[in-house]
Amino acid sequence: MSDLPLIQVRELKKYFYPKKGQVLKAVDNVSFDIPRGTTLGLVGESGCGKTTVGRTILRLYERDSGSVLFDGIDVHGVSRREYKALTRRMQMIFQDPYASLDPRFTVGDIVAEGIDNHGLCATRAERTEKIYRLLEMVGLNREHASRFPHEFSGGQRQRVGIARALAVDPEFIVCDEAISALDVSIQAQVINLLMELQGELGLTYLFIAHDLSMVRHISDRTAVMYLGQVVEHAETDELFTNPLHPYTKGLLAAVPRADPRWERSRERRLMTGEVPSPINPQPGCRFCARCPLATDECRHEDPELREAAPGHFVACRHV
Repeated sequence: MSDLPLIQVRELKKYFYPKKGQVLKAVDNVSFDIPRGTTLGLVGESGCGKTTVGRTILRLYERDSGSVLFDGIDVHGVSRREYKALTRRMQMIFQDPYASLDPRFTVGDIVAEGIDNHGLCATRAERTEKIYRLLEMVGLNREHASRFPHEFSGGQRQRVGIARALAVDPEFIVCDEAISALDVSIQAQVINLLMELQGELGLTYLFIAHDLSMVRHISDRTAVMYLGQVVEHAETDELFTNPLHPYTKGLLAAVPRADPRWERSRERRLMTGEVPSPINPQPGCRFCARCPLATDECRHEDPELREAAPGHFVACRHV
């Protein structure tokens, strides 16, 4: 097995053009690695480009520039036929378990969609047995295979979505806000299930979320995005205990703790101002309009993502 990271993203860009003369820089020069068997948490406010990163890695969106290497293979450089074979190794769990499951299909047919597309089972009996095994793997019962999505709770539907992703025996899964539509009591169950499956199957995750406490629980490394760019990237414990970028500090300061004494005594670092439009962004640091440390230099030159400490990268010239 190669020592290279399973996922290597280099200077990835994905732009959209909503109107003539407008450029929405959803993903702008993003780079990171995800080693095999680990989880990278990707966090940031809504609209910062997290989901677009995940979809572009899987080639659900075509890149504008940059590269995505999966096990050394250029995902955007292979032919359509080669890409179909590659989709067996890369899968996605979608945000909304209500919208991502076709209501006309039974749960068994939903789970077997990838099995059928790739011809993974030779007989009907083998297909049925694999569906049962996948449902049991995610905490559901065999009897659920003949039911329809509307008969399940949100947490059960997301388990169906996880079973569907696992059906083709992938190595890498993008979890796109996979718990945000679920009740808090169910979120921990799904997170624990994902961690158990990772231990059993050696899976690699890109875990996209805005819930920082869940990201800290599941991720080995965490990257923070702001308006299409990664502004900080480090080991998860290091990032949460020693945040360097002003935006990361603001995000973490907004996370409440179940400790009244700490809540009363802690220093407040509330971010001021509105999030700028990602359409036709001005030159310079994207965060400078809300940053208390901003200088004229910040407003005119893009900061580079540099290594401020071993394994701890930050895009801020004041660190």
